[in-house]
Amino acid sequence: MEFTSLDVRYQEFKRGLRGYAVDEVRDYLSRLADHLNELSEQNEDLLKKVAQLEEELQSHRRNEEELKRAVVAAERIAREVKQQASREAELIIKEAQSVKEQTLREAVEHVKRVQRDLDSLRRERDLFKEQFRAMLESYLKSLGPDE
Repeated sequence: MEFTSLDVRYQEFKRGLRGYAVDEVRDYLSRLADHLNELSEQNEDLLKKVAQLEEELQSHRRNEEELKRAVVAAERIAREVKQQASREAELIIKEAQSVKEQTLREAVEHVKRVQRDLDSLRRERDLFKEQFRAMLESYLKSLGPDE
């Protein structure tokens, strides 16, 4: 059986021949009723606070779940960005290697052309020397003997 402050305040007792002093009982019951009323109000306040704290806890739990989802999504995105950056780096490296190889081929071809041109110039020089020597010898012969 539950008691309220009103139950205590208005409780009636049977009167006996040598019963309790009615004023003292009423005073005691009144103080008890006041105390029960305070306890009841405190209990209501505490229940309201517990309900509020439970709501806040639920809100925090929802926020925590959202944060966990956000962290997981951020980690996934970071992983994807890292993989994409890795793929792009590989492509850049391959492209750079291709450019390097093309440049090297062009340089080798250029060196070969320069070498051919140099060889051709050497042959022309040697041919010119031969022809010039022959011409000089021919002029010397035409001038006659130096006797």
